[in-house]
Amino acid sequence: MNLAPKLIYGTAWKGEKTAHLVISAFLQGFRAVDTACQPKHYREDLVGEALEILQDKHSIKREDVYIQTKFTPFSGQDPTKPLPYNPRDSIPAQIKSSLSKSLASLHTSYLDAYLLHSPLRTLPLTMEAWRTLMAAQDEGTVRAIGISNVYDVGVLKALEKERKVQIVQNRWYEGNAWDKEVWAYCKENGIIYQSFWTLTGSPALLTHSHTTSLADKLDVTAAQVLFKLAQLNNVVPLSGTTSELHMQQDLAAERIVFKEEVLDDYKRITDLIWR
Repeated sequence: MNLAPKLIYGTAWKGEKTAHLVISAFLQGFRAVDTACQPKHYREDLVGEALEILQDKHSIKREDVYIQTKFTPFSGQDPTKPLPYNPRDSIPAQIKSSLSKSLASLHTSYLDAYLLHSPLRTLPLTMEAWRTLMAAQDEGTVRAIGISNVYDVGVLKALEKERKVQIVQNRWYEGNAWDKEVWAYCKENGIIYQSFWTLTGSPALLTHSHTTSLADKLDVTAAQVLFKLAQLNNVVPLSGTTSELHMQQDLAAERIVFKEEVLDDYKRITDLIWR
């Protein structure tokens, strides 16, 4: 599968509805899915169930799907739920156990991308985890590696002394001033920057007159304007919508064209983000 999908279906907080929603998203046209081996917020097993149904009943083959999951450190797990590893084991052993669980749950022999769900509690532990991801990539089990919830460029620079970071997945929204420093570092260094919380966390931008005016001129929604703007600026959004209509609209955002007559409107919106 293409390393850089333009839009990814996010499966956090879907619970028992996960399989149904993943199937729905893929039947609308999604071909990329994000999950995590973190029972606290994800049902990775139900993502796998959905992918099996999509292959068996809808002829959507594994090679046509981008599957991305994450190793979640113990600090991000709920100890009252089944853990994918023994927290007393070494970090490499924890990652190997979690990765094995992910592959089994997702019914696949490889992952298109595998991310650290966050930096670990110290930089040396984060580096140890990163080397374990590197080893999985060298073995061919993982095609791309990256990290999520990293808002310190210094961490990325440290990781890149060992191997280039291929993917960063962060909150990109008005509440964190659009993560400008990490976003810029990724753009300058050819790192895929994925975003979550972009719509939910940006009510002011979505209702701003510049955004609604451009949406009206193009006969699209404000959410579509923001997703298209993201895609034009080195950002791959995650969509976690449960609405089939919104799934269709989110996918259609890629086809929006900002023609010359609306470029001033587009620039006014980008100025709100990168001012």
